[in-house]
Amino acid sequence: MDTKQGFFSSLKHEVVRGLSPGKSRPKSPLRSTSPAASLRRRRKAAHRLSRHEIFLGRSGSLRPAEALSPLKEGPDDTDGEDPKMEGRWAQWMKGQLCRAPSVSCSAYKRSDLRLLLGVLGAPLAPVHVASSEPLPHLCIKDTPIETSSAQYILQQYTAASGGQKLQSSIQNAYAMGKVRMVASEFETANRVIRSRNSSKDAESGGFVLWQMNPDMWYVELALGGSKVHAGCNGRLVWRHTPWLGAHCAKGPVRPLRRALQGLDPKTTASMFANARCTGEKKINNEDCFILKLCADPATLKARSEGPAEIIRHVLFGYFSQKTGLLVHLEDSHLTRIQNNGGDAVYWETTINSFLDDYRPVEGIMIAHSGRSVVTLFRFGDTAMSHTKTRMEEAWTIEEVAFNVPGLSVDCFIPPAELKFGSVSEACELPQDQIIDNAVAACHAKVAALDKLGDGTVIWNTDS
Repeated sequence: MDTKQGFFSSLKHEVVRGLSPGKSRPKSPLRSTSPAASLRRRRKAAHRLSRHEIFLGRSGSLRPAEALSPLKEGPDDTDGEDPKMEGRWAQWMKGQLCRAPSVSCSAYKRSDLRLLLGVLGAPLAPVHVASSEPLPHLCIKDTPIETSSAQYILQQYTAASGGQKLQSSIQNAYAMGKVRMVASEFETANRVIRSRNSSKDAESGGFVLWQMNPDMWYVELALGGSKVHAGCNGRLVWRHTPWLGAHCAKGPVRPLRRALQGLDPKTTASMFANARCTGEKKINNEDCFILKLCADPATLKARSEGPAEIIRHVLFGYFSQKTGLLVHLEDSHLTRIQNNGGDAVYWETTINSFLDDYRPVEGIMIAHSGRSVVTLFRFGDTAMSHTKTRMEEAWTIEEVAFNVPGLSVDCFIPPAELKFGSVSEACELPQDQIIDNAVAACHAKVAALDKLGDGTVIWNTDS
């Protein structure tokens, strides 16, 4: 009897408040036999209504409904004065920070992808190369030993990679491959962040490369849902990235660095035509000759723009003494960026590429796999302002073909939306505000975790 009176009392209360009793009446007497159950249903119904709907009454007038009590965002029983609750709150907060992906970590992930595409997507060689010009004849008389040794090494490399006659018969080339890239490490003055699961964090994609004489090429690389295009029609080099759109590259026409990674031996030999032999070194237990090539001051000045100045760009080629083939390529350039009214910031980018699995394709030796390790080092006047980012790339070549019929100069026409105002290579470097904000937010998260608990917390940048 008491239960029945409680039910009608609750029903009468709802009618007085202007709510329809038909909406709150249970379909079965077993579903609700107490005022508490009816109140729970009323609260659930109020949650489903919008902010405007909860003001509607039976008479048509607008009257504010009863405000709902706030939901708890922490563990239960945290309102007391018990000191043990502090530990429970800390454990709950630590679990929430570790479990839920934050916007800052997504921004950090996006900045990683931009770094990978900007630095590894379509980098260019240091200097202009005229692949139609033959290699200089080997001359020992009145020639420095470093230069004559380099000429001899290039003669051996040309012979080992297929011979000059066969290479000269190639008018165009096509290559298709797969790539995997990952930003594996980020270092500041007081913290080093490493990717704990490189296979999980790595972005997979693929690329297509077309080349045609004289000095025309086009590459398209897709990675992580984004795509980078770059090309050269023999007169200008252009790029298209998701964050900059289509734009011309500063400086003279230069070959694609990816083509030098075992895909185009003729252009590679022409690139090192004016190099010097600087010694020998073991690479993967293989004795190699070292050829060094430096970009001239005129090229560096042409590639600089505004506050961004290219100070140096050096390319090292390691040629096997056993096979004569190129097995390692080291590329390093230094950029100085002068901030408005502030200190200068320096960016040093170093790309180390290892070439493997040489196999003949129509008589030309092509490296069918390889990997690159990139170090992007930023430093300034203060020792505490430096950052260091390490990225890795692995690639495999799926298809290679030469003298493809139907390929014409129309395939290398720049895009219609191309901005003919050239853009410096510094624009491919990460934007400070994007990365610094994301890293600062993640660092704040780590600091919060360190304060909440005494245990060791390992930060993983997965998002």
